Amino acid sequence: MGNRFRFFLFGLWACTVGLAGSNSAADDKPNVILVMADDLGIGDISPTNPNCKIATPYLQQLADEGLTFFDAHTTSSVCTPTRYGLLTGRYNWRSRLSRGVLSGRSEHLIPAERATLGHLLRDSGYHTAMIGKWHLGWDWHKENKTIDFTKPVLNGPDINGFDYYYGHCGSLDMPPYVWVDTGQVTAVPNREEGVTSKEDSYGWYRKGPIGSDFHIPEVLPHLFDKSISYITTHRDDAKRGKPFFLYLPLPAPHTPIVPIAPFRDASGINPYADFVMQVDHLMGRLLDCLREQGLEQNTLVIFTSDNGCSPQANFELLEEHGHDPSGIYRGHKADIFEGGHRVPLIVKWPGHIQPGKVTRGLACHTDVYATLEAIAGNSEEFAGGEDGFSLVPFFQGKEHSVRTGLVSHSIDGSFAIREGDWKLCLCYGSGGWSAPKEKQAKTDGFPPLQLFNLSKDPSEKQNLAEHFPEKVTELLRLLDDWVKNGRSTHGRQLANDREVTFLPKGVTLPTAN
Repeated sequence: MGNRFRFFLFGLWACTVGLAGSNSAADDKPNVILVMADDLGIGDISPTNPNCKIATPYLQQLADEGLTFFDAHTTSSVCTPTRYGLLTGRYNWRSRLSRGVLSGRSEHLIPAERATLGHLLRDSGYHTAMIGKWHLGWDWHKENKTIDFTKPVLNGPDINGFDYYYGHCGSLDMPPYVWVDTGQVTAVPNREEGVTSKEDSYGWYRKGPIGSDFHIPEVLPHLFDKSISYITTHRDDAKRGKPFFLYLPLPAPHTPIVPIAPFRDASGINPYADFVMQVDHLMGRLLDCLREQGLEQNTLVIFTSDNGCSPQANFELLEEHGHDPSGIYRGHKADIFEGGHRVPLIVKWPGHIQPGKVTRGLACHTDVYATLEAIAGNSEEFAGGEDGFSLVPFFQGKEHSVRTGLVSHSIDGSFAIREGDWKLCLCYGSGGWSAPKEKQAKTDGFPPLQLFNLSKDPSEKQNLAEHFPEKVTELLRLLDDWVKNGRSTHGRQLANDREVTFLPKGVTLPTAN
């Protein structure tokens, strides 16, 4: 969808339902807080799983006061590519990263010229901040592959539109373990630290350099403290018409799973469930801060996750307590199946979104770009967001947006395309970590294409590819179009950053009749 059409939709919405009180998109832009949990499954919180066995009262309150999506998806089933898709509004597989994730030492993935949410909102008059787990690479100063922590970090979130950033480079189990404050390491490491999985199957993290001010169990609450401080500092500016955008990507409940008191053992299930409870509690603190600072009414809060739950959570033990992190869906983190990329998405915006609503309309992380583009009221077309559709129709109570399909991507680079209720997985197995893995699926003679009707088979148990060859052909051609066009929205053809191949070995694209 072109940007001008996005603005038209937003204008229509504003005229139709109005903006509460004296607010207007032009005169009183909302502050925006975008929180993304790490490895939190759709079944791990009560708003998206009625059978959830983990207490998440604050996220339930957020849902009761906002809009909950039941059919929301990441662009990938793992960390780095999902973050790329969320920030750029562009499918991650269009970038140079074809599979897997970056490490804590990797160079930056998003070039400075690629438009992001940071650029978009800064261009609209916002102060922009990233606090948390970046995991999109930045450029350390290296001497013979050894990082010189006394030198400034280059090409971090600052080149991607963020005025301020404070965080760590990779996942919390990836060294180096240092805080970087807008390009400067806060404490140069003078030792190495790590915990093996044999020592702690939940709280392990790889051995590597660590700063004296970096304490693994305290990282999560520390990031919320920094975020609350940021909100408090920018309160007066926000009330005077200088809104803020806070992107808060959490390192939890990803490994190391390190809940602290009073959450340790609080769930009665296992440390993973305890850690989810801690995330929930800290979200409550963040929301309380908005109320206390008088910012709640003019702040748009978005809460989501980067992919499904990881096996590190100990599925077997969770199951013994009647809890499934993927809910009714098949698979988990890394997989092409729904449990890998269908995630919680809750949005609250007082006066603009009716409280306590749910939607089963289709949404994707790339849609956040188009949504904020409209809400921020950009006066001119802004580059980027080529795979996103505005969520504004959902905010006004509609059950559907313009989006009818999406593309999903697994850790090994396998694709799936969804159109309506139909989903075609282009792989022999899970494309990830759950059984059957690709090698075993090929050995066992599984077919390279898997077709599911999600309305009748949400758990993806029955492969219908042989029964509906016309639908398989239709979806393959649609995916080919979206790949070749460099976008899945309307507009001029764009280039991908690499040659994108999506067909499993031995499968050919059907020719047009």
